[in-house]
Amino acid sequence: MLVQRNFFLPLLFSFVTLIACSNKPSEAEKLEAKEERLIHAGEDSLTQPRVLEKDMEVDSIRKKSAFQHSQFNTTLNFEDTLKSMYKELMENNPEVKMDYDPFRYAMIGYYTLRQEERLNDKEILSIIDFTKSSCDKRFYTINLKELDFLYYSLVSHGRNTGGDMATKFSNERFSNASSLGFYVTGGTYTGKNGYSMRLVGDEKGWNDNMLARAVVMHEASYVSEDFVKRYGRLGRSYGCPALPKGLSRKVIDTIKNKTVIFAYYNEDTYLKASRYLDLDQLLSKMNDDSSS
Repeated sequence: MLVQRNFFLPLLFSFVTLIACSNKPSEAEKLEAKEERLIHAGEDSLTQPRVLEKDMEVDSIRKKSAFQHSQFNTTLNFEDTLKSMYKELMENNPEVKMDYDPFRYAMIGYYTLRQEERLNDKEILSIIDFTKSSCDKRFYTINLKELDFLYYSLVSHGRNTGGDMATKFSNERFSNASSLGFYVTGGTYTGKNGYSMRLVGDEKGWNDNMLARAVVMHEASYVSEDFVKRYGRLGRSYGCPALPKGLSRKVIDTIKNKTVIFAYYNEDTYLKASRYLDLDQLLSKMNDDSSS
Protein backbone atom coordinates (compact mmCIF):
# COMPACT_ATOMS: atom_id res chain seq x y z
CA MET A 1 0.00 0.00 0.00
CA LEU A 2 2.91 2.30 0.81
CA VAL A 3 4.42 1.58 -2.60
CA GLN A 4 1.17 2.57 -4.33
CA ARG A 5 1.02 5.87 -2.45
CA ASN A 6 4.62 6.67 -3.37
CA PHE A 7 3.78 5.91 -7.00
CA PHE A 8 0.64 8.06 -7.22
CA LEU A 9 1.84 11.11 -5.27
CA PRO A 10 4.31 12.28 -7.97
CA LEU A 11 1.64 11.79 -10.63
CA LEU A 12 -0.86 13.82 -8.62
CA PHE A 13 1.68 16.58 -8.08
CA SER A 14 2.49 16.69 -11.81
CA PHE A 15 -1.21 16.91 -12.70
CA VAL A 16 -1.85 19.78 -10.26
CA THR A 17 1.22 21.62 -11.56
CA LEU A 18 0.04 21.20 -15.16
CA ILE A 19 -3.39 22.65 -14.33
CA ALA A 20 -1.86 25.59 -12.49
CA CYS A 21 0.50 26.39 -15.36
CA SER A 22 -2.28 26.19 -17.95
CA ASN A 23 -4.20 28.87 -16.03
CA LYS A 24 -1.27 31.28 -16.02
CA PRO A 25 -1.53 34.14 -18.51
CA SER A 26 0.71 33.74 -21.54
CA GLU A 27 3.37 36.29 -22.47
CA ALA A 28 1.06 37.64 -25.19
CA GLU A 29 -1.79 38.08 -22.70
CA LYS A 30 0.50 39.89 -20.27
CA LEU A 31 1.60 42.33 -22.98
CA GLU A 32 -2.01 42.99 -24.05
CA ALA A 33 -3.19 43.51 -20.49
CA LYS A 34 -0.32 45.83 -19.61
CA GLU A 35 -0.99 48.13 -22.56
CA GLU A 36 -4.77 48.10 -22.09
CA ARG A 37 -4.43 48.95 -18.38
CA LEU A 38 -2.30 51.95 -19.32
CA ILE A 39 -4.79 53.01 -21.98
CA HIS A 40 -7.79 52.80 -19.66
CA ALA A 41 -6.08 53.75 -16.38
CA GLY A 42 -8.24 56.10 -14.38
CA GLU A 43 -11.07 56.19 -16.90
CA ASP A 44 -14.41 56.72 -15.23
CA SER A 45 -15.99 54.20 -17.61
CA LEU A 46 -14.35 51.31 -15.78
CA THR A 47 -16.00 52.18 -12.47
CA GLN A 48 -18.98 54.39 -13.26
CA PRO A 49 -20.98 55.68 -16.25
CA ARG A 50 -18.86 57.75 -18.61
CA VAL A 51 -19.22 61.53 -18.46
CA LEU A 52 -19.36 62.78 -22.03
CA GLU A 53 -17.53 65.87 -23.21
CA LYS A 54 -19.68 68.61 -24.73
CA ASP A 55 -18.50 67.92 -28.27
CA MET A 56 -19.48 64.29 -27.98
CA GLU A 57 -23.06 64.38 -26.73
CA VAL A 58 -25.00 61.65 -28.47
CA ASP A 59 -27.47 64.20 -29.83
CA SER A 60 -24.69 65.92 -31.75
CA ILE A 61 -23.87 62.73 -33.58
CA ARG A 62 -27.53 62.43 -34.58
CA LYS A 63 -27.84 65.86 -36.13
CA LYS A 64 -29.00 65.59 -39.69
CA SER A 65 -26.91 66.33 -42.77
CA ALA A 66 -27.93 66.58 -46.41
CA PHE A 67 -28.10 63.41 -48.48
CA GLN A 68 -28.71 62.92 -52.17
CA HIS A 69 -29.22 59.28 -53.15
CA SER A 70 -29.69 57.34 -56.35
CA GLN A 71 -33.13 55.87 -56.96
CA PHE A 72 -33.37 52.08 -56.84
CA ASN A 73 -36.63 50.95 -58.39
CA THR A 74 -36.40 47.33 -57.29
CA THR A 75 -34.50 45.07 -54.95
CA LEU A 76 -32.94 43.42 -58.01
CA ASN A 77 -31.69 46.80 -59.23
CA PHE A 78 -30.17 47.50 -55.82
CA GLU A 79 -28.48 44.10 -55.60
CA ASP A 80 -27.11 44.40 -59.14
CA THR A 81 -25.68 47.82 -58.31
CA LEU A 82 -23.93 46.49 -55.21
CA LYS A 83 -22.47 43.56 -57.13
CA SER A 84 -21.14 45.90 -59.81
CA MET A 85 -19.59 48.17 -57.19
CA TYR A 86 -17.98 45.20 -55.43
CA LYS A 87 -16.63 43.80 -58.70
CA GLU A 88 -15.05 47.12 -59.66
CA LEU A 89 -13.55 47.56 -56.19
CA MET A 90 -11.94 44.14 -56.19
CA GLU A 91 -10.73 44.29 -59.80
CA ASN A 92 -9.04 47.62 -59.12
CA ASN A 93 -7.45 46.33 -55.91
CA PRO A 94 -6.40 42.68 -56.42
CA GLU A 95 -4.21 42.76 -53.30
CA VAL A 96 -7.26 43.35 -51.08
CA LYS A 97 -9.14 40.33 -49.75
CA MET A 98 -12.70 41.35 -48.89
CA ASP A 99 -15.74 39.07 -49.06
CA TYR A 100 -18.99 40.18 -50.65
CA ASP A 101 -21.35 39.52 -47.72
CA PRO A 102 -19.85 42.06 -45.28
CA PHE A 103 -19.70 44.62 -48.10
CA ARG A 104 -23.35 44.04 -49.01
CA TYR A 105 -24.63 44.33 -45.44
CA ALA A 106 -22.43 47.36 -44.82
CA MET A 107 -23.84 49.11 -47.89
CA ILE A 108 -27.44 48.48 -46.82
CA GLY A 109 -26.66 50.02 -43.44
CA TYR A 110 -24.72 52.86 -45.02
CA TYR A 111 -27.63 53.83 -47.26
CA THR A 112 -30.04 53.54 -44.32
CA LEU A 113 -27.92 55.87 -42.21
CA ARG A 114 -27.57 58.30 -45.11
CA GLN A 115 -31.32 58.15 -45.63
CA GLU A 116 -31.73 59.10 -41.96
CA GLU A 117 -29.22 61.93 -42.51
CA ARG A 118 -26.95 60.61 -39.77
CA LEU A 119 -23.67 60.75 -41.72
CA ASN A 120 -21.50 63.48 -43.18
CA ASP A 121 -21.04 63.99 -46.91
CA LYS A 122 -17.65 62.27 -47.29
CA GLU A 123 -19.14 59.06 -48.77
CA ILE A 124 -16.74 56.93 -46.73
CA LEU A 125 -17.53 53.46 -45.37
CA SER A 126 -15.39 51.32 -43.06
CA ILE A 127 -15.83 47.59 -42.44
CA ILE A 128 -14.41 45.18 -39.87
CA ASP A 129 -14.84 41.55 -40.92
CA PHE A 130 -14.75 39.54 -37.70
CA THR A 131 -15.16 36.27 -39.60
CA LYS A 132 -11.51 36.52 -40.62
CA SER A 133 -8.47 35.50 -38.60
CA SER A 134 -6.90 38.24 -36.50
CA CYS A 135 -3.66 37.45 -38.36
CA ASP A 136 -5.26 38.74 -41.58
CA LYS A 137 -6.01 42.28 -42.62
CA ARG A 138 -9.74 42.68 -41.95
CA PHE A 139 -10.28 46.44 -41.59
CA TYR A 140 -11.31 48.26 -44.75
CA THR A 141 -12.03 51.92 -45.44
CA ILE A 142 -13.66 52.58 -48.79
CA ASN A 143 -14.12 55.81 -50.74
CA LEU A 144 -17.53 55.10 -52.26
CA LYS A 145 -17.39 58.10 -54.57
CA GLU A 146 -14.18 56.92 -56.23
CA LEU A 147 -14.81 53.21 -55.56
CA ASP A 148 -11.38 52.73 -54.09
CA PHE A 149 -9.86 51.45 -50.84
CA LEU A 150 -8.31 54.10 -48.63
CA TYR A 151 -7.08 51.70 -45.93
CA TYR A 152 -6.63 47.95 -45.58
CA SER A 153 -5.26 46.94 -42.22
CA LEU A 154 -5.02 44.66 -39.23
CA VAL A 155 -7.48 45.44 -36.43
CA SER A 156 -7.89 43.97 -32.96
CA HIS A 157 -10.88 42.40 -31.28
CA GLY A 158 -11.70 42.19 -27.57
CA ARG A 159 -9.85 39.66 -25.42
CA ASN A 160 -13.09 37.90 -24.46
CA THR A 161 -14.22 37.77 -28.08
CA GLY A 162 -11.74 34.99 -28.84
CA GLY A 163 -8.11 34.07 -29.46
CA ASP A 164 -7.10 34.24 -33.09
CA MET A 165 -10.71 33.95 -34.30
CA ALA A 166 -13.56 36.11 -33.03
CA THR A 167 -16.42 33.94 -31.73
CA LYS A 168 -18.22 35.84 -28.97
CA PHE A 169 -19.52 39.40 -28.85
CA SER A 170 -21.04 41.53 -26.12
CA ASN A 171 -22.64 44.88 -25.39
CA GLU A 172 -22.15 44.54 -21.63
CA ARG A 173 -19.87 46.76 -19.58
CA PHE A 174 -16.74 45.05 -18.25
CA SER A 175 -17.16 42.28 -20.85
CA ASN A 176 -13.84 43.11 -22.58
CA ALA A 177 -15.48 41.91 -25.80
CA SER A 178 -16.14 43.48 -29.19
CA SER A 179 -19.60 44.64 -30.23
CA LEU A 180 -21.30 43.93 -33.55
CA GLY A 181 -23.11 46.34 -35.80
CA PHE A 182 -22.92 49.91 -37.03
CA TYR A 183 -20.79 52.48 -35.21
CA VAL A 184 -21.01 56.16 -36.13
CA THR A 185 -17.65 57.84 -35.65
CA GLY A 186 -17.37 60.74 -33.25
CA GLY A 187 -14.82 63.29 -32.18
CA THR A 188 -11.18 62.80 -31.30
CA TYR A 189 -9.15 63.27 -28.13
CA THR A 190 -5.67 62.54 -26.86
CA GLY A 191 -5.75 59.87 -24.17
CA LYS A 192 -3.39 57.47 -22.43
CA ASN A 193 -2.67 55.81 -25.74
CA GLY A 194 -2.41 58.95 -27.82
CA TYR A 195 -4.78 60.10 -30.52
CA SER A 196 -8.14 58.32 -30.23
CA MET A 197 -11.66 58.53 -31.63
CA ARG A 198 -14.97 57.91 -29.91
CA LEU A 199 -17.56 55.56 -31.40
CA VAL A 200 -21.34 55.76 -31.04
CA GLY A 201 -23.60 52.73 -31.35
CA ASP A 202 -27.36 52.93 -30.88
CA GLU A 203 -28.46 49.37 -31.67
CA LYS A 204 -30.04 48.38 -28.38
CA GLY A 205 -28.63 45.18 -26.97
CA TRP A 206 -25.87 45.06 -29.56
CA ASN A 207 -23.70 48.18 -29.29
CA ASP A 208 -25.53 50.98 -27.47
CA ASN A 209 -23.15 50.76 -24.49
CA MET A 210 -20.06 51.66 -26.49
CA LEU A 211 -19.70 55.14 -25.02
CA ALA A 212 -20.29 53.91 -21.48
CA ARG A 213 -17.72 51.15 -22.05
CA ALA A 214 -15.17 53.63 -23.48
CA VAL A 215 -14.92 51.57 -26.66
CA VAL A 216 -12.88 53.84 -28.92
CA MET A 217 -10.54 53.56 -31.86
CA HIS A 218 -6.88 53.90 -30.87
CA GLU A 219 -3.44 52.63 -31.78
CA ALA A 220 -1.71 49.72 -30.06
CA SER A 221 1.74 48.16 -30.31
CA TYR A 222 0.17 44.68 -30.13
CA VAL A 223 -1.54 45.28 -33.48
CA SER A 224 1.39 44.45 -35.73
CA GLU A 225 2.81 41.80 -38.04
CA ASP A 226 5.64 41.27 -35.53
CA PHE A 227 3.17 40.37 -32.77
CA VAL A 228 1.46 37.89 -35.10
CA LYS A 229 4.77 36.26 -36.06
CA ARG A 230 5.81 35.93 -32.43
CA TYR A 231 2.55 34.75 -30.85
CA GLY A 232 0.52 33.28 -33.71
CA ARG A 233 -2.31 35.77 -33.38
CA LEU A 234 -2.92 39.50 -33.08
CA GLY A 235 -3.01 41.19 -29.69
CA ARG A 236 -6.41 41.89 -28.16
CA SER A 237 -8.03 44.93 -26.57
CA TYR A 238 -10.72 45.49 -23.93
CA GLY A 239 -13.22 45.70 -26.80
CA CYS A 240 -11.77 48.57 -28.83
CA PRO A 241 -10.98 48.23 -32.54
CA ALA A 242 -7.28 49.08 -32.18
CA LEU A 243 -5.14 49.80 -35.24
CA PRO A 244 -1.39 49.65 -35.89
CA LYS A 245 0.85 52.44 -34.68
CA GLY A 246 1.77 54.78 -37.50
CA LEU A 247 -1.53 54.17 -39.31
CA SER A 248 -4.14 54.84 -36.66
CA ARG A 249 -3.97 58.66 -36.77
CA LYS A 250 -4.32 58.71 -40.56
CA VAL A 251 -7.38 56.46 -40.43
CA ILE A 252 -8.98 58.42 -37.59
CA ASP A 253 -8.50 61.77 -39.34
CA THR A 254 -10.10 60.31 -42.47
CA ILE A 255 -13.17 58.74 -40.88
CA LYS A 256 -13.87 60.93 -37.81
CA ASN A 257 -17.03 62.98 -37.26
CA LYS A 258 -19.95 61.03 -38.65
CA THR A 259 -18.83 58.31 -41.01
CA VAL A 260 -19.81 54.71 -40.31
CA ILE A 261 -17.94 51.55 -39.34
CA PHE A 262 -19.72 48.21 -39.76
CA ALA A 263 -18.46 45.41 -37.51
CA TYR A 264 -19.57 42.24 -39.31
CA TYR A 265 -19.94 38.65 -38.18
CA ASN A 266 -22.15 35.91 -39.65
CA GLU A 267 -24.47 36.11 -36.65
CA ASP A 268 -27.97 35.46 -38.01
CA THR A 269 -29.72 36.83 -34.93
CA TYR A 270 -28.08 40.22 -35.41
CA LEU A 271 -28.37 40.29 -39.20
CA LYS A 272 -32.11 39.64 -38.98
CA ALA A 273 -32.72 42.01 -36.06
CA SER A 274 -30.81 45.13 -37.09
CA ARG A 275 -33.09 47.93 -38.24
CA TYR A 276 -30.25 49.20 -40.40
CA LEU A 277 -30.40 46.03 -42.50
CA ASP A 278 -34.09 46.17 -43.48
CA LEU A 279 -33.65 46.39 -47.25
CA ASP A 280 -37.37 46.51 -48.09
CA GLN A 281 -37.92 49.46 -45.77
CA LEU A 282 -34.86 51.25 -47.13
CA LEU A 283 -35.96 50.92 -50.76
CA SER A 284 -39.49 51.98 -49.88
CA LYS A 285 -38.26 55.17 -48.22
CA MET A 286 -35.87 55.92 -51.06
CA ASN A 287 -38.58 55.59 -53.68
CA ASP A 288 -41.07 57.59 -51.59
CA ASP A 289 -38.55 60.42 -51.32
CA SER A 290 -37.80 60.30 -55.04
CA SER A 291 -41.47 60.53 -56.00
CA SER A 292 -42.36 63.32 -53.58
